[in-house]
Amino acid sequence: MGALVSLVGSAGPVLFGGLVGLAMLLVWIAFAPSRAAAPVDGERLDTYLQSVDPVQEEMLRRSFFQRAIVPIIRSFLRLLGRLAPGRNVEQSRQLLIQAGDPMGLSVLDYYGLRIMVAGGLAGGYFLLAGMTGNLLQGLPATLLLGVMGYLLPYVWVRMKRDSRQHEIERALPDALDMLTIGVEAGLGFDSAMMRVGEEWDNALTEEFRRVVAEMRVGTDREVALQRMAERAGAQDLRSFVAVLVQSSRLGVSIADVLHIQAEQMRLKRSQRAEEQAQKAGIKMLFPLIFLIFPTMFVVILGPVIPSLLGFLGM
Repeated sequence: MGALVSLVGSAGPVLFGGLVGLAMLLVWIAFAPSRAAAPVDGERLDTYLQSVDPVQEEMLRRSFFQRAIVPIIRSFLRLLGRLAPGRNVEQSRQLLIQAGDPMGLSVLDYYGLRIMVAGGLAGGYFLLAGMTGNLLQGLPATLLLGVMGYLLPYVWVRMKRDSRQHEIERALPDALDMLTIGVEAGLGFDSAMMRVGEEWDNALTEEFRRVVAEMRVGTDREVALQRMAERAGAQDLRSFVAVLVQSSRLGVSIADVLHIQAEQMRLKRSQRAEEQAQKAGIKMLFPLIFLIFPTMFVVILGPVIPSLLGFLGM
């Protein structure tokens, strides 16, 4: 027994060192990362980094003004828009839709923009008149500028709408030709519309792509086409959609309808061009009479006027 105790006592430092080493090895095994799990974690990290939210990525691409200042301006416009009368809200909404949602304006943004422009012009001129001491004399001009500022956004949106409708009417005959070719080649009507939308980029093809997207999520074709006609507001497109819907209900071949409609739209486009050419002569009368003729009279009769005045004794 004494020999065993003496043996353990002599091996005590070695045993203690072994236990400490074993403890350190166990601690390292417990906290060391698994080699088999490391590639999985790396793959997960790569997948997370690659799967960036497209909305967030688009926001990061924008400038500081678009990310920080534009939302503040829109909030201010919406606040002002609540002060406007709501009698013509639906008409204004339809006007903005037909104009292609310029600058992404909502109805409240649109009314707020009108109030802001009116207040800016009227307030700026009123302050200028007050600084010059002509406050009462400048009051009528201030009111006039306020009215003009309130109407300017409306005129701008109307011009955008007319320009978009004109672009749709000009592109419609060529788009119908391409639709006819695609349908006759064996494509479905939806696929032909998508193909035209991929080939061109204008207001009409934007509507085509939106119609295809609506039909893919389950909207009926007739409903999607009628919504497109309402959004565009172009009379030629309304006529085409009405004929297409009626022919699909009667079972008429879409290829024949597209071919006939394309010929009619080309004829309308040529007639519209002839009409504009005939109006050109009348439109040129104003600059000729009020701008060009007076200049010619000054150049031609200018040297003769002193001699004529001397002859008359004036």
